[in-house]
Amino acid sequence: MWILGSIAMGKVAAKIKVMPDSPDIDLDELQETLEDSLPEGAKINGFERDDVAFGLVALLPTVIVPDDAGGTEAVEEAFAGVQTVESVTVENVGRI
Repeated sequence: MWILGSIAMGKVAAKIKVMPDSPDIDLDELQETLEDSLPEGAKINGFERDDVAFGLVALLPTVIVPDDAGGTEAVEEAFAGVQTVESVTVENVGRI
C-alpha cells in the first residue's frame, strides 16, 4: 500500500515567465531573490532567459512543486511579491 501512496503523490513542473519591472535589473540577482522567495516544498530546476524587447529580458524558471501543494499558486504569489518583478505568468505546466 505504501508504494501506491507514493505513486499517487507526484510532482508538477511549471515554466513561469517572470518579467522584471525594468531592463536595468540585475538578472543574476533577481534569480537569487526568486530562489530565496520559494515556498517550502518547491524548488527551481533551472532558468532560461527570453529577450522581450528594448533590452528587457524575462526570466523563465522551471519550478517543481508537489502535486498536493495546490499547484503553482503559492510560487506565483511568492514571485509576484518580489519588489523588482512586474508580472508573473505560468507558461506551461505538466506532471513529472
